[in-house]
Amino acid sequence: MSDTTHSPALDGQSAEESKFAAYVSIAMLLAVITGVEIAVIGLPFAKWLLVTVLVVLSLVKFMFVIFYFMHLRWDKLFCTILFFIGLVLAGGTMWALIKLFAVEASLPLSISLDTIADFSRHV
Repeated sequence: MSDTTHSPALDGQSAEESKFAAYVSIAMLLAVITGVEIAVIGLPFAKWLLVTVLVVLSLVKFMFVIFYFMHLRWDKLFCTILFFIGLVLAGGTMWALIKLFAVEASLPLSISLDTIADFSRHV
């Protein structure tokens, strides 16, 4: 009867090596997606299509980064929910600021001479 024993140190080392390989694979995938994003910018398609493709690719990269490199995949569900609540609040704030300071809202007001004359009569 042969006695084969597993050393916990060897199991931990192989787990670390497989995690390292997974991180390197994900980093390579993120680099490929970034290359695709750069290539997509120069394509002669409709602007809405290019923006949609770029947003989808960016979301894929974002999900890989937060779930693997920020370790949300292994965190408690409560921590993940808190992260996404903050993300939604930050996104809503950015959307509100963009709408508030849009091009139309930032143009200088045009004041006509009639408006100045009406104002001076009331003062």
